[in-house]
Amino acid sequence: MTTALRICPLCEATCGLSLTIDGGRVTGARGDREDVFSRGFICPKGAAFGQLDADPDRLRRPLVRRAGRLAETGWDEAFAVVQEGLGPLLREHGPQSVGVVLGNPNVHTVAGGLYPPLLLGALRTRNVFTASTLDQMPKHVSSGLLYGDAGALPVPDLDRTDHLLMLGANPLDSGGSLCTAPDFPGRLRALRRRGGRLVVVDPRRTRTAAMADRHVAIRPGTDALLLFAMVQVLFAEDLVAPGPLAAHISGVAEVGRLAADFPPEAVAGACDVPAEEIRVLARELAAAPRGVVYGRVGSTTVEFGTLTSWLVDVVNVLTGQLDRPGGMMFPLSATGRRERPARPGKGFALGRWHSRVSGHPEAKGELPVAALAEEIGTPGAGRIRALLAIAANPVLSAPDGDRLDRALAGLDFMVSVDPYLNETSRHAHVVLPPPPPSRSPHFDYAFNGLSVRNQVRYSRPAIPLEADRMSESDILARLVLCVSGHGGADPAAVDAMAIERTLGKETADPASPVYGREPAGLAARLTGVDGPERRLDMMLRLGPYGDGFGADPDGLNLEKLLAHPHGIDLGPLRPRLPGLLKTRSGTVELCPEPLAADVDRLRRALADRPSGLLLVGRRHLRSNNSWMHNVPALMGGSNRCTLQVHPEDAARLGLADGGLARVRGDGGELEVPVEVTDAVRTGVVSLPHGWGHDRPGVRLSVAGARPGVNVNQLIDGSRLDPLSGTAVLNGHPVQVSPSPLH
Repeated sequence: MTTALRICPLCEATCGLSLTIDGGRVTGARGDREDVFSRGFICPKGAAFGQLDADPDRLRRPLVRRAGRLAETGWDEAFAVVQEGLGPLLREHGPQSVGVVLGNPNVHTVAGGLYPPLLLGALRTRNVFTASTLDQMPKHVSSGLLYGDAGALPVPDLDRTDHLLMLGANPLDSGGSLCTAPDFPGRLRALRRRGGRLVVVDPRRTRTAAMADRHVAIRPGTDALLLFAMVQVLFAEDLVAPGPLAAHISGVAEVGRLAADFPPEAVAGACDVPAEEIRVLARELAAAPRGVVYGRVGSTTVEFGTLTSWLVDVVNVLTGQLDRPGGMMFPLSATGRRERPARPGKGFALGRWHSRVSGHPEAKGELPVAALAEEIGTPGAGRIRALLAIAANPVLSAPDGDRLDRALAGLDFMVSVDPYLNETSRHAHVVLPPPPPSRSPHFDYAFNGLSVRNQVRYSRPAIPLEADRMSESDILARLVLCVSGHGGADPAAVDAMAIERTLGKETADPASPVYGREPAGLAARLTGVDGPERRLDMMLRLGPYGDGFGADPDGLNLEKLLAHPHGIDLGPLRPRLPGLLKTRSGTVELCPEPLAADVDRLRRALADRPSGLLLVGRRHLRSNNSWMHNVPALMGGSNRCTLQVHPEDAARLGLADGGLARVRGDGGELEVPVEVTDAVRTGVVSLPHGWGHDRPGVRLSVAGARPGVNVNQLIDGSRLDPLSGTAVLNGHPVQVSPSPLH
């Protein structure tokens, strides 16, 4: 029996684990008390690591479709089929005939952080779809327009704030989102202990809302109106005080003029929040020495998601809380770019191309995943004929899964990189399964850039990879080679190419610590047991804390990181403006034209008074989207697929707790068990995301025993936030009635 340290890959909190290993299996998992970031915290998902890792339904070998059936085969044969399937399509129809869909798990793995950009670069398709347009794309768009960089996502400085206002966020169940913070509950309790204040705006009394000093049960989808009214109060009551950042901000007066149309009295009816309460929210935040506004999924997957994300930052800017301790700050990842002198940049553009069928504008190089089905199923030039689905299950996660299900069945060719035969991968012609997390390395390329404290940690595989399995990095590297027409080449060539390109750019950049040096000599100094580790070493050396390939003997590199198995603390967040700005003006452009133009649409919503029910989703502590319903230890407690209904609405509609309800939406109808609870406000019903494991051909035995229903089948994909292309998954109208089957 041995132990091994491991960073948990099951949510954004990235907690450190200590695994017990016996006979080549993980037999136990507990929190790593010496981890520099999580300090021993663990949630039920981390505690179930061993069950997930050893799930008997996980695929071990590739599957290839023969005579309509998927059958096991060897790796070489599987990649030969991939190249044979993609090659003729690319030659005859060009790169736009191939679509790529990237799922949420990609940001939780080393391979998912390193290879998709190379794959997209080799493929040269514009038909790229990701989970971002089902989640956080509005934040990327607003950040791109404000700061010139769609990847510049500020996070709340949780450990130093005095006043935290959260909209549409439930980190006690989600573990945090676009805010990497192990032990979020403990951090919120610490906020309360030091005399701070927690305010939660949410139509549900979530576990997070239950511990708040104030819970504002807003009408779903109206967060932008609430925030604009707060902005109006800040201007009307002379509470605007950007502080030292004022010299680096433009557009303040323009925002004030737009806000004049949204006084609290004008928005109160639409938000269902009293005008005086809105004023108190604004005044308390302005008075807080260190305060911050933070919004997440409930505020982004709505009709005005990008405006809401923008206004979150507007309020932080106007109250002087952007880029200051205790406010909203920009993390500095160990593998990010080194800080450089402030200067104007190229800015951020939307709509550089549009989708073929409905003309949706791209955002951050992506098209709305809600448009994937029509791009496959609509005949004509440019139709998607082949699909690469990497750690993605859009049949459950995207709107109108039935339509997408039919579209996938009509593809000429499909490849899934997935450990399971799920609702999406069951359509693939080739399924390439990555190994379990215990047999994979782990480094958080994405989440270190969203961390509430700068730190760096790395886990090598806890258990060696078996001979009949292939690492996820090699799987994705070989896909890169296949779409390049070199499927038989050594996958190590992909890493070597990536290193050569990066060092070539760095040595030609006068601001780089390796400017003027020889790339080949630098590459020869890289350490690591394989290509991914050598790339990590390179990124650490070139990063903001790196040794610059010897320029700073005290700097960071892979060897130093390996010598600190519990991680290295790099200190609290620190101010980074104006250096990270890439706008054309070199300022925080507080009132960019695309956002200002969209305010007219929001202004029309002032008169909205929904008469029916509005549907919202909800998170479960024991789940993460559709990932974990096949783990027995995680299928208890509150992790149930029920329709939550307020007692008053239940009585009015004739619904009984435990009975069945029929729910109808734009995209279809569902039969679902009723849970009567006052945790949801009147006029609102809640159904969780990620269920619906009842389609034929799926090999998920535990999930299939309690499949639940797919909430996204109620949505037809026609409701999108126009700036970001994000599907409206929350706050859309539904009709609910007792089921005649009950």
